[in-house]
Amino acid sequence: MIIAIPVDENNEKTLTCISYGRAPYYLIFDTDSEKVEYVQNTAAESAGGAGIKAAQILVNNKVNILLTERCGQNAADVLIAGKIKIYKALHVQAMTNLKAFLKGELEELRDIHPGYHGHKD
Repeated sequence: MIIAIPVDENNEKTLTCISYGRAPYYLIFDTDSEKVEYVQNTAAESAGGAGIKAAQILVNNKVNILLTERCGQNAADVLIAGKIKIYKALHVQAMTNLKAFLKGELEELRDIHPGYHGHKD
């Protein structure tokens, strides 16, 4: 299984980024190899549609699970179409969210917001 978490920095002490589509990086964790890598989010500076473009980055990286604090509807539609399940992360270190997910302590994200269309956050 491949798990992605939007993060502020590309190191193990980084916080989970509050913005999924505009996160500077994604922590990518492979449960089989237990390898952690950081992928730059090239969609972060997009004028619009960052969440949708970021979803494509995750699909291209064969992600199965996204741990995020929030997600817009358009991005969620692309993620779900790409067979990526979305779970509610907390605003703590990304590795803390990863460990909580692996223990079965995180719930699926049900509160999908309409999006910020044209606004950076």
